[in-house]
Amino acid sequence: MSLKVLILGVNGFIGNSLTESILKKTNWEVYGMDMSSDKLEASLGNSRFHFVEGDITINKEWVEYHIKKCDVVLPLVAIANPALYVKEPLRVFELDFEANLEIVRQCVFYNKRILFPSTSEVYGMSSEEEFNEENTNLVLGPIHKQRWIYSCAKQMLDRVIYAYGDQHGLDYTLFRPFNWLGPKLDRINDAKEGNSRVVTQFISNILYHGEISLVDGGQQRRSFTCIDDGIDALLKIIENKDGQASRRIFNIGNPKNDFSIIELAHMIVDQVKTYPDYREKAEKVVIKSVESGNYYGQGYQDLGYRVPSIENARKYLGWEPKISLQEALKKTLDYHLSDRSHAAEIEDAA
Repeated sequence: MSLKVLILGVNGFIGNSLTESILKKTNWEVYGMDMSSDKLEASLGNSRFHFVEGDITINKEWVEYHIKKCDVVLPLVAIANPALYVKEPLRVFELDFEANLEIVRQCVFYNKRILFPSTSEVYGMSSEEEFNEENTNLVLGPIHKQRWIYSCAKQMLDRVIYAYGDQHGLDYTLFRPFNWLGPKLDRINDAKEGNSRVVTQFISNILYHGEISLVDGGQQRRSFTCIDDGIDALLKIIENKDGQASRRIFNIGNPKNDFSIIELAHMIVDQVKTYPDYREKAEKVVIKSVESGNYYGQGYQDLGYRVPSIENARKYLGWEPKISLQEALKKTLDYHLSDRSHAAEIEDAA
């Protein structure tokens, strides 16, 4: 089966890894748009990869033409940074909801299959021990806690996509990543506090700041998932053998990798100590607690844990995560600290 796959946000964490895997493991073609291409070095020379530099909010004709041309559409463009949910909630809404709604409607109009990245954040502050795609209530905080605008925007698109499937026959799959990590998650030399997601923020803290700030003591728990496991699930969803992924929602996470943020911080420090060039920095790092209101602003609110049920993925995709958090962290650190080209970037920025 030869497919044409459109990936918007192709240079992002999921997009670049998915593109590389598609080109290595299938005969599919990938058409991709993003505003830069620095993470795509492994794919740019491939004849089955067609990249254009652009912005989905500006280059709308290109986007619509390729939705019409391709078989499967993955709109991966979004702001996924808790600091920005609080500081720039309207920007989050305009990109994550409004811009993506236009793409969803074009998929309906041209009768194209859409794979939409929902988020584990849609479950919000649910009190259930394990979050299930079919039955778990989606519980968000009050309006003045603007952290939830991202979750709310994603949840609303989930509901709109579901409704288009129900009323207009849209072929969709919603997938909910649970704290995916790995190489190219963020740039660790973007050392500004709060600029990155938690794993790369902590690595950056060790290398540049000499201290790690744990929001409210780091007691929050997350289920971390290696990007390699996540991409394996996405390939199965795109292939859609016997239509098993159509009109379904999948949590893509690893319940076995359920750790607190303070445990994560100590794991990262301990692993950085195993790299001789960075051992001294890791040994000197100070781990401290900071109040969430001071770190993110008063519009922030958090949840205590986030553990996925993955029964849908097991049943319909035959998928099971395999990679431990320790191994995923090693892959991430090897990419940034062992590869001399990336290590040189760290030295230049120091």
